[in-house]
Amino acid sequence: MKKAGILNRHLAGALAALGHGDGVLVCDVGMPIPDGPRVVDLAFLAGVPSFAEVVEGLLTELVVEGATAAEEIQDANPAAAALLEERFPELGFVSHEELKRLSAGARLVVRTGEARPYANVLLRCGVFF
Repeated sequence: MKKAGILNRHLAGALAALGHGDGVLVCDVGMPIPDGPRVVDLAFLAGVPSFAEVVEGLLTELVVEGATAAEEIQDANPAAAALLEERFPELGFVSHEELKRLSAGARLVVRTGEARPYANVLLRCGVFF
């Protein structure tokens, strides 16, 4: 049994299977989930777990070389935008519609319980060396 890190067995296993360049969509409860990617649904109640908690937890175990969010996040959800801009200095922005289109190519979708708008980010996995 793991004693630290991400304890959810489905999420831990999905993260272990990721490789360089793979996409991981971390999304709120309202984001449409495309057919195709593996989905780990962590949503329990509205707001639980939060987008911030899940992003921070993932960053303890993933190497991320790039991130993309919807430009709408900047006005509609300044707290989530600030979190992403702090964690990903090279954060890219596209329209929400384009982010939904890009998410179809993700290898993994992690659905949070976040209930504030546009709390979605598409991460691109890097390598540790």
